[in-house]
Amino acid sequence: MVRCLALNASFEPITMVPVRRALRLVIDGKAEIVEADADRLVRSERLALPRPAVIRLNKFVHVPRRFRRQVTNTFLFARDGYRCQFCGRTQAVLKPRECLTRDHIVPFSRGGTDAWTNVVTACSTCNARKGNHLPEELGMFPMTPPAEPHFVHLAWAVRRLTPTQARYIRLFYGPQVLAELTARV
Repeated sequence: MVRCLALNASFEPITMVPVRRALRLVIDGKAEIVEADADRLVRSERLALPRPAVIRLNKFVHVPRRFRRQVTNTFLFARDGYRCQFCGRTQAVLKPRECLTRDHIVPFSRGGTDAWTNVVTACSTCNARKGNHLPEELGMFPMTPPAEPHFVHLAWAVRRLTPTQARYIRLFYGPQVLAELTARV
């Protein structure tokens, strides 16, 4: 599905929206096209517009930043670079019956929680081997200590950005954040 980067009125990247939604915002006068695929037009009976790659809302929308995002496998796997934190294998090299799973460093049965600092991505083989043991009991320590990611990483880690869209992420958040985002995907 083709998506469009939506910027706030302040040019802060907010989210990715389907091109159809972006066009609706532009037609309704709620947004303007900032960057478009000039060679690709979207046509209707009475209108032809370039397909938007980046739009900017006309009115500023307050986006709360102080929220805790629940741990989901999608964001967890993105945070860990889609890599088992015990053996280092990625989904691409796992055997047909293996998959990436969520492992609790301190298992639920031993008082662990479902917090960002207690979960890591693990292949099903490593997760089964660890079972309900603590890392020090088996010598199975994650490659990187689990931490709660910054909201920017949560919001953008699972999205694919075109070079045009990536330019706006780099302009607003800096090249370091963009490098971290593209390295994780």
